[in-house]
Amino acid sequence: MEMNDSWKVWSKGISFGLEAAMVNIPYVLFVHYRQLHLDEMEVMLLVQLLSFKQVEHNDFPSIDQLELRMGTAPGGLSPVIRRLMKEGWLSIDDFMDEAAGIQSERYNLSGMYEKLGKCLAEQRATGRQAEAQASAPAPKEEEQRNLFVIFEKEFARPLSPMEFETISGWVDQDSYPEDLILLALKEAVFAGKVHFRYIDRILLEWSRNRVKTVEDAKAHIQKFRTGSR
Repeated sequence: MEMNDSWKVWSKGISFGLEAAMVNIPYVLFVHYRQLHLDEMEVMLLVQLLSFKQVEHNDFPSIDQLELRMGTAPGGLSPVIRRLMKEGWLSIDDFMDEAAGIQSERYNLSGMYEKLGKCLAEQRATGRQAEAQASAPAPKEEEQRNLFVIFEKEFARPLSPMEFETISGWVDQDSYPEDLILLALKEAVFAGKVHFRYIDRILLEWSRNRVKTVEDAKAHIQKFRTGSR
């Protein structure tokens, strides 16, 4: 068969398929069915119920019709339907068929739409929370950022790249607590020596004297000022 003939056959097949109608199936059902604890058989059964309802206007296909459509063994779908009803995915409603004047039954898929809607809402909420967490600075980064701001206020100027690295080194490499670094800055301001070399010497002296907390530093400062070592 030539290429043009193959294209014509394919086009006709697509046209016939479109003319045979289409079924509107929730996308979230395909994407998250495993997360919703559904297996392939249960998903396909829900899809078949949708197809009977939307295309054939049959709200209550028989078990035989469903088994024939899905190619399952006799009696194989009844447990699946019972489980879906137990889990709230579907229900069977009684209603009065006014045209026929008889009591009839139909499958109600509102439970499926409720579950899918809840799943989609949870996915969006999780996505927003993840975005918020990703955009929020880590605790250590936030701590350093606050230190940078405080130092710039005390120095009354923007910090240089080298000064940024010095503060980061105090936190990341030397593991000085934030409040201890701020106390060293306060001592430098008190002494009128607001420069990084002096602050670094203060921190180094405290480290050599096993000063690890603000309380230790204040006690050390008091001893130094009173001359009692």
